[in-house]
Amino acid sequence: MLSIRGLTVHHQLQTLVHPLDLQLHRGEWLALAGESGSGKTLTSLAIGGLLSADLHAHGSIQLEGKELLHLSEPELRHIRGREIAYVFQDYQSAFTPFITIGKQMDEMIRAHTSLSRQQRQHSCLAHLEQVELPAKQVYNSYPFELSGGQLQRAAIATALLLSPKVLIADEPTTALDSLTSRSIIQLIQRIQQETGIAILWITHDLRQVQRTADTLLIMKSGQVVESGKSHSIFFHPTHPYTVQLLSSIPKLPSRYRLELQNKQVNT
Repeated sequence: MLSIRGLTVHHQLQTLVHPLDLQLHRGEWLALAGESGSGKTLTSLAIGGLLSADLHAHGSIQLEGKELLHLSEPELRHIRGREIAYVFQDYQSAFTPFITIGKQMDEMIRAHTSLSRQQRQHSCLAHLEQVELPAKQVYNSYPFELSGGQLQRAAIATALLLSPKVLIADEPTTALDSLTSRSIIQLIQRIQQETGIAILWITHDLRQVQRTADTLLIMKSGQVVESGKSHSIFFHPTHPYTVQLLSSIPKLPSRYRLELQNKQVNT
């Protein structure tokens, strides 16, 4: 579905992301993990053509055979939302504070479809219900009236409005408390199972993906240093940096460890 080959990101003469290859398939959860500054966010922004003007991407990014790096800005705007959607870390900036959630979701649909007002409202409410929010209440609420977890759920609902093929989630739970973070991850996991959407999950915290990611890529200083099936990397890391990352997180409870080991045996 999403194929990246030899992707590089440059700033003037400096290479920020070294040649990177990535394959994301329908229904797959791929985690791109590494410390801040490793290049994972730049990689995700390059996919949707969201890099700042002083950064330049080269290589190949194809979505179902369509080369994205060659598209014009109007063509990329058509792709964003409809085929590739983003959920970012800063849920507070995902919405304009003085416009209701419902109106902002409605604008998203109007920009890409010719649905009637009634159809648009029905879609908004259905997606708010999908992310387990009180739909009518949130639809009529302003962003400042919602909690952080509710705002992030509303952002996820907005991202899913046009049934994209790929969801890129860039540290979507970092600003949330641990319990809310876990509920958001479980929510996205359920939606993936229901819709078959492909997920590219950007994170610095391997604990977030130890039970969800099918594939794991570890980045350091702009390079992928290890990649493979997540259960293999968790139990048999080969790169010293991966070993270092894994040693910095708490040990898995025994029941989770057994669950992952059983997954490895059955794969």
